Amino acid sequence: MNTTVQNDALNIKKLIREAEAVSDEVMVACARLKQAMISARQNPDIGVDIGQKALMRLTQAEQQALSMSTSLLRVHDEMSKIARETMRMDDGTPTEIEPSALAADVQIARPETVE
Repeated sequence: MNTTVQNDALNIKKLIREAEAVSDEVMVACARLKQAMISARQNPDIGVDIGQKALMRLTQAEQQALSMSTSLLRVHDEMSKIARETMRMDDGTPTEIEPSALAADVQIARPETVE
């Protein structure tokens, strides 16, 4: 593998891990926000229905963050496959890939809207 390809691979590896870490941070931040919102709502001077719509929207955002995290893991997996497929053996021959392996169907989740 030449130096440019190897440098590109290392950069992509670093950036995928960064994206996964940021995704995790978003989920932690949402969980903390939800905890603070629910704690604030437990004040006896606040109605039990106050902030319900905001909590529903936050829950939707959490679901989207989890979906993003899942998609990033799939990106990571695909890039790992590409790395394995493009690595060359000591004798210079490329790895053989079955054509059926390239025919995988990809499903994209669409978030539901909260009214």
